[in-house]
Amino acid sequence: MGISALVLLGVFTLLLLLNAPIAIGIAAATLAAMLFTMGFDVAVTTVAQRMVSGINSFTMVAIPLFILSGILMGRGGIAHRLIELAKALIGTLPGGLALVNVLSTTLFGAISGSAVASASAMGGFMVPAMEKEGYDRNFSAALTAASSTAGLLIPPSNVLIIYSLASGNVSIAALFIAGYVPGILLALSLMAIGAFYAIRHGYPVSAPTPARETLRRLLDALPSLLLIVIVIGGIVSGIFTATEASGIAVLYALFLSTVVYREVRPAELPGILLKTAETSAIVLFLVAASSAMSWMLSYENIPQQMSSFFIGLSDNPLVILMIITLILLLVGAFIDITPAILIFTPIFLPVVTAMGMSPLHFGIVIVLNLCIGICTPPVGSVLFVGCSIARSNMAALVRPLLPMYVAMFVILLLITYVPALSEWLPRTFGLI
Repeated sequence: MGISALVLLGVFTLLLLLNAPIAIGIAAATLAAMLFTMGFDVAVTTVAQRMVSGINSFTMVAIPLFILSGILMGRGGIAHRLIELAKALIGTLPGGLALVNVLSTTLFGAISGSAVASASAMGGFMVPAMEKEGYDRNFSAALTAASSTAGLLIPPSNVLIIYSLASGNVSIAALFIAGYVPGILLALSLMAIGAFYAIRHGYPVSAPTPARETLRRLLDALPSLLLIVIVIGGIVSGIFTATEASGIAVLYALFLSTVVYREVRPAELPGILLKTAETSAIVLFLVAASSAMSWMLSYENIPQQMSSFFIGLSDNPLVILMIITLILLLVGAFIDITPAILIFTPIFLPVVTAMGMSPLHFGIVIVLNLCIGICTPPVGSVLFVGCSIARSNMAALVRPLLPMYVAMFVILLLITYVPALSEWLPRTFGLI
């Protein structure tokens, strides 16, 4: 590893320790490293060019548009509608409220595209409801936090778009379809934990919902659920691209929230657009800075060196995959999911492809890895949301999360070592 790579790592680590924004840390570390191999003018010009070219893509339009549609759906009144539907469908099963929590949180996460939004919105409804039925408040908040991660694997998902951009050659449509089975398996594993906990503590189940009321709740929530059908159906059928689907999602979410549900007033739209601009700016600056860093890593042959290093550790691909998995789990505990994908995809992707792993499969694996990270201390974003909802501390929330971590890790290993679980649906639809 050359001196510039050491400078890159050192400056980035120092800025992280100083609590500098990650995007600033990436950009500053990249510039500092380039100064050791290029003149000042060349380094500054190269960083600027790479940052601009990194976001100068039609595909990037999907990110702010999906963010906007997620905010509209989040404020459009779908949270309580999904909860009421889930109660009618599965509330009478053992551990009914726990199952409702997982199902509704996963669905909201998939529709909104945000684990934090899902944990916040659903936690505000579900944690008090579960506590009223006797559930431990910390367990309820922990289950909400863990369940919110499953929605990130089910489209439309901004983190899958980020991986597509970081990898450079993986179809967003294929990634969207590939995330369904892993996302559902993750949700089912958490449902099993919730049901076991409820049965063990003897919590009551909900009274059966009359068929007429179930139908009413289904019809009320159906327009929200149709967003996923419209987006994925249009992409798979070839009616529109993933980027065009983001525009369709915005129009549909706007119509649903202002006309059908009437939960968003026209006077609120400027604030929603401002929030979208703020969030999009953060994400796009991360992408721009990471593009410059990826170019620097390639310039210094770091991915090739890392590939040689890992392959030299063992000639067994299973062992190498386990090492990479453990590294990503550790990384996810300290770095948020978006910058982690942007930083580590160009480092590990050449390693796994050299072993015969497809970039599509690795995309699902790295996203699932880092999904575990966002509900893991010390910097898990949805973990902080859970603490806020439960009005508790991190230590109290981590205790009920321990069996959920085990379940999520088992699903991670299953997805990692059984590629068909990620690739079957995309191959069925002719996307790979």
